[in-house]
Amino acid sequence: MLEASEIVTFRDVPPPPGESPWVNGSEPPREEIAVVAPDPRWPEWFQQIADRIRSALGMRALSIEHVGSTAVPGLPAKPVIDIDLIVADSSKTSAWLPQLQQAGFTHTVSEPWWYKHHCLRLSQPRCNLHVWSPGCPEAYRHRLFRDWLRHSPADRDLYRDAKRAAAEASNSGRESVEEYNQRKQDVIRQIYQRAFSAAGLLDP
Repeated sequence: MLEASEIVTFRDVPPPPGESPWVNGSEPPREEIAVVAPDPRWPEWFQQIADRIRSALGMRALSIEHVGSTAVPGLPAKPVIDIDLIVADSSKTSAWLPQLQQAGFTHTVSEPWWYKHHCLRLSQPRCNLHVWSPGCPEAYRHRLFRDWLRHSPADRDLYRDAKRAAAEASNSGRESVEEYNQRKQDVIRQIYQRAFSAAGLLDP
């Protein structure tokens, strides 16, 4: 069973020496980071992608969750749908990866040292599909963060401003998406602490 201490503790684990998270060995080409106005089509896009995942995996898709900024009504975001997929064991890629690749997803990230995480991309609609095992604290945090922002206008606005500022700075410096994400991290962690507290996860 997932403990509260696991949920509130962030594991920022770098790749082991000589390892790369990128499946092809090199980071994808840099793209302009566009934080756009909320699009009412985002929930529909999620549903389309979720249906594709279910068609590919059937019962092996234990959970499919729309997470990230496009899952929060009223929040500007990069026009990329973030999805968390739970499978029985994300490290056993032969049980789920070939089916998703056949369905049009491209395997881009493999991080066995960090919650056995994998990421796949879809080009249309654009999607980052994160694959985890049951009981993963990071997947739990994603849902908590999403739900907190849905019900906290103040933190939703705070995050909106942080995203816009980070995108502007990263585009000016021709930074990667990973550097853009780092620029937001302090604000994200502040918001998480309020969400953790509201959920009782920090109670003694």
